[in-house]
Amino acid sequence: MEPIARNASVTPLRRSDDDTPAFRKPPANVEAEQALLGAILVNNRAYEQVSEYLRPEHFADPVHGRIYDAVGKQINRGQSANPTTLQFYFERDEQLAERGGHTYLARLAASAITVINARDYGRTIHDLYLRRQLIGLGEDTVNEAYASDIEDSATDQIERAEQRLYELATVGDYQNGFRDFPGVLTETVRMVEAAFKRDGKLVGLSTGLTDLDALLGGLHNSDLLVLAGRPSMGKTALATNIAFHAAKHFKEEVDEFGNKVVVDGAAVGFFSLEMSAEQLAARILSEEAGISSDKMRKGQISDRDFDQLAHTMRDLQSARIFIDDTPALTISALRTRARRLKRQHGLGLIVIDYLQLLSSANARSDNRVQEVSEITRGLKTLAKELDVPVLALSQLSRQVEQRDDKRPQLSDLRESGSIEQDADVVMFIFREEYYHSRREPREGTAEHAKWQEEGEKFHNIAEVIVAKQRHGPTGRAMLHFNAMLTKFGNLAKDDYLPEEPYA
Repeated sequence: MEPIARNASVTPLRRSDDDTPAFRKPPANVEAEQALLGAILVNNRAYEQVSEYLRPEHFADPVHGRIYDAVGKQINRGQSANPTTLQFYFERDEQLAERGGHTYLARLAASAITVINARDYGRTIHDLYLRRQLIGLGEDTVNEAYASDIEDSATDQIERAEQRLYELATVGDYQNGFRDFPGVLTETVRMVEAAFKRDGKLVGLSTGLTDLDALLGGLHNSDLLVLAGRPSMGKTALATNIAFHAAKHFKEEVDEFGNKVVVDGAAVGFFSLEMSAEQLAARILSEEAGISSDKMRKGQISDRDFDQLAHTMRDLQSARIFIDDTPALTISALRTRARRLKRQHGLGLIVIDYLQLLSSANARSDNRVQEVSEITRGLKTLAKELDVPVLALSQLSRQVEQRDDKRPQLSDLRESGSIEQDADVVMFIFREEYYHSRREPREGTAEHAKWQEEGEKFHNIAEVIVAKQRHGPTGRAMLHFNAMLTKFGNLAKDDYLPEEPYA
């Protein structure tokens, strides 16, 4: 049997003398398929090298696909697969009979390649299958674009095409599978070494908040983190602070192999389903410039303030943060856009504000609980697939307001227990000052003086309650909150003594 190239050549489209397009054969390499099947028939161990990613439908010749399928069934039963043991499977196969039946199987075995080359031939077959699928995908995309369905917008078609392309790119990825434990241990030690060399001594991505980092160890890749709270608690402000801190400290270096490696911070994808990109940018600008966003919005700023804004804006130009403010985004569209961002700009953190504003692909108004369950599973899958932390904000139910102690609990998560189940970390943000300000007695009374005195205890103080952490302890992190700038920061240790772990 003649040796084959890594990729079989495809006849280019030519025009005949009468100017009619010539037929182009789909890319295939029958010789590679024959060589691989021959190797497996001679030595069944060759099947182990390709069975993880190669499927019967990947063969261009349907007969070869059926032979491969029969071989797999025989081997999986613990029996030998050779021309003699497979004869029963193909006694009534008309297409195999046309090739010579049992004789064809024997001819495949007689012209077998070595087991060492089996993996290369398997990859060739798989690569050509992907090319054929890519051609079909392109044809489907063209046909959909020509169709005159008003309800099917061009944007929807683009998202579907991107989704299919990504799925095709990850089908049968022969890079995945079992990893030996010593190799995994080596990678783990490298992560610990990187954390040791990093200023913050964190394995995960720093939030910029010392107490929260100490409790979480940073934001870890492949984790789904849920930050929940009642309205006006500062969920968006805290998420924005964390996202911008990561983007501002983004730093990459070139390793010994010439590859770019992120050594600090992260490129951030921020899906803002509630606020516009301009409103979110205004918040960040306000926080960094130290100028009230309310004054900025009303235009009540001085010349000095404006110069400060201009100076701050120049400093922020290099921040690696990308904002998508598309409303009512579906979980499938979010996945598609996150994958695209990862491919084009790299991605180290995804923030979603907020979870309940997402919708599933199969949205059903009569079963919101099931829909939220699909969304949380999709977000956890995305975190693991892209190997980045996903920070999703979530609303809490109103039952918090009816308790004397308004600190949130896991049972307060709105609409679905799957949020608690799927999340690796569940955090609640709580500010006693918010509730205290709404209990203000009439000014000038003794009660008002007492109210003011009590308010000093939690003025500008916020709690982040870590109620669930899959890989670490629960507890509370105390933060400073600047209401004018909607900015969280580290609490001065002179003002705060750590509390007992949260139960």
